[in-house]
Amino acid sequence: MGYSGIIVLMTVESSFIPFPSEIVIPPAAFLANQGEMNIFLVVFFGILGSLIGASINYFLALKFGRKIVYLWADHKIAKTLLITPKKIKTAEDYFIKHGRMSTFFGRLVPAVRQLISIPAGFSKMKFSTFLFFTFLGSGTWTVILAALGYYFGDSQELLHKYYTEVKFMAIFVVLTILVVALYRLKIKKKLKN
Repeated sequence: MGYSGIIVLMTVESSFIPFPSEIVIPPAAFLANQGEMNIFLVVFFGILGSLIGASINYFLALKFGRKIVYLWADHKIAKTLLITPKKIKTAEDYFIKHGRMSTFFGRLVPAVRQLISIPAGFSKMKFSTFLFFTFLGSGTWTVILAALGYYFGDSQELLHKYYTEVKFMAIFVVLTILVVALYRLKIKKKLKN
């Protein structure tokens, strides 16, 4: 499907339709390794698709609000797409707990990645801020997947091994950054009091 396929599939992955980015970016990056695609364009279009899909969720939540989105999530069609009120609530709780940075961190957390844009829309987060943090998170995730596909794409066993290790490492890094940020916030609050 080429670069347009990357945009379409990553848009789908980042919107409310469940579709794993792991079956889009690594194979495209492997093709780049074989000289059939350009790795920089794979990453660029992967991030672009992620931004489009995340923006769709953001604007749907912004336009329709919590009540309508939760009603829709309880509908049979949403459940067919594996979306439930519980999953939206998980993303919303994550957003409330971590604030606008959650649109960065959330893009790296498998259970939250797809839906983190919805609470950003609920809260009427400034769109430029939303795009910035979504770009950072999506960019990080896309680069990780592209690197894995580029270097290990011809060995599925090796790719799976490193993907699992990198996933755990990314979660560890995100949690460390989060702990440090929360610690600094706590110190700032103590100094104000």
